[in-house]
Amino acid sequence: MAMFRFLAAARRAALLLSLALTGAPGMAAPLPPRVTVAGGVLEGFPIARPQGMVRAFLGIPYAAPPIGAWRWRPPRPAAVWQGVRQATTFGPRCMQRPLFADMRFRSPGMAEDCLYLNVWAPAAGTAHPVLVYLHGGGFLAGDGSEPRYDGAALAARGLVVVTLNYRLDVFGFLALPALAEESPQQAAGNYGLLDQAAALAWVKANIAAFGGDPARITVGGESAGAMSVSALMASPLTRDLIAGALGESGALIAPLAPLPRAEAMQRGARWAARAGASPLTALRDLPAAALLEASAAIEPTPARPDVDGLFLSEPPEATFARGDQAKVPLLLGSNTQEGDYPALLHGATPTPAHYRAALRRLFGTQAAQALTLYPGADEAQVRRSARELAGDLFVAHSTWRWMDAHRASGAPVYFYLYAHPRPRPRVPAAVDAEAPGAVHSAEIEYALDNLAGNPVYAWDAADRALAGLFSAYVRAFVAQGDPNDTGLPPWPAVGIHQDPVPRQWLELPVHTAYDPGAARHAFLRSYFATHRGEGW
Repeated sequence: MAMFRFLAAARRAALLLSLALTGAPGMAAPLPPRVTVAGGVLEGFPIARPQGMVRAFLGIPYAAPPIGAWRWRPPRPAAVWQGVRQATTFGPRCMQRPLFADMRFRSPGMAEDCLYLNVWAPAAGTAHPVLVYLHGGGFLAGDGSEPRYDGAALAARGLVVVTLNYRLDVFGFLALPALAEESPQQAAGNYGLLDQAAALAWVKANIAAFGGDPARITVGGESAGAMSVSALMASPLTRDLIAGALGESGALIAPLAPLPRAEAMQRGARWAARAGASPLTALRDLPAAALLEASAAIEPTPARPDVDGLFLSEPPEATFARGDQAKVPLLLGSNTQEGDYPALLHGATPTPAHYRAALRRLFGTQAAQALTLYPGADEAQVRRSARELAGDLFVAHSTWRWMDAHRASGAPVYFYLYAHPRPRPRVPAAVDAEAPGAVHSAEIEYALDNLAGNPVYAWDAADRALAGLFSAYVRAFVAQGDPNDTGLPPWPAVGIHQDPVPRQWLELPVHTAYDPGAARHAFLRSYFATHRGEGW
């Protein structure tokens, strides 16, 4: 009888909770959710998802506006506000050019005052695992409001999800001798990465108010976001804040390694001279729109991370080689078509002769060795090999090296290859021609279960099934540092010296295969030991 009374009480409690969250006929609407953080009280709004209710809080300032005299300085704490701050709209996106056709923003506009983050949290409970997700865009563009990064789907399954904006382009990465002179650490550049560090510290200090566990923060991202994750694992400012890491397509490792500080400052000084604004006070006085125009007009754009002396004291690869990075579980991978052969062949037709000429142009006396690893005996093989090489030179090789460096520390590493091409677009002219492989960034909506937020493609049952599997792996990994969970195809970790490397093929049916690419990446590692990468 006691057990029956207990079950009845539990059912009544569940009903009351459901009514409080969703309302019922004749009842008043539920009150908007509120939380108290370091800056004051925030009021968000509820979102109903099939898996459960979610609380959303948008446009939360995590740092003070980096404007005026604070342009090109490390971020400062956000100001305290009085009363209740509405957190129902995204903050402005950071200054950027319209470079990528696949970026769709929900932010109200663009401004230098852009250091805001967004939180999606389960409607109830405490100590939920946390995913802080960093947008891509080559450190030139992107925004935490993009629908593909929306956190509601994963929050409905028990995660607290955070997205954020960080300074981009010349605003986020200009390095100048004058900036080093005013820095106590003689640091210059990496202001966008310092923004990420400030946001991560804010999350650590405040996420419990949203029901998150500050001891279980996984940082993730795609492209420039993944490169940032590798840097956050290495930075002395952030490596102790991270419990797990998720990287999709890219690492701040050759051919995408950061510039030496001296070289970054030389590049920045040349850029500033060509922009016609010197000294530093004059640059800080320029309107933001004028700086953005100068960035578009003057190459190379000063939007590359460097070993600045504050966020990074050495290249991340050196930190990983010593084993001083955050030794946390890492889930990472790349896609089957990160690049394509026209970029490698400079527009020439994919004939064996043109391909061999491209290899000679790239690798010089090592071209013959490259040809054995990326063969091109006929046009079909040229297309395939040149596509693979273009992807390796872009982000796939740096991702491989990140995997290889981190597994040497003994930390768990789970490696994937995303191989599912996008479906046909609903309006063919809206996007590039259909690709035979999985192109760069194609996996994001699947990993975060956000297919519904992208109306461009005609998603079908297979897409939804793969999104369910990939996002379930992500949820399990953030929750427990291991993507394996009940009902999912098993995903083995990569052994320290294992060759060939086990890799989870993310296509239907999802399965584990062994990647034969070790020799290919050993060749590229040797080449990049003496050559600057083409990835920039």
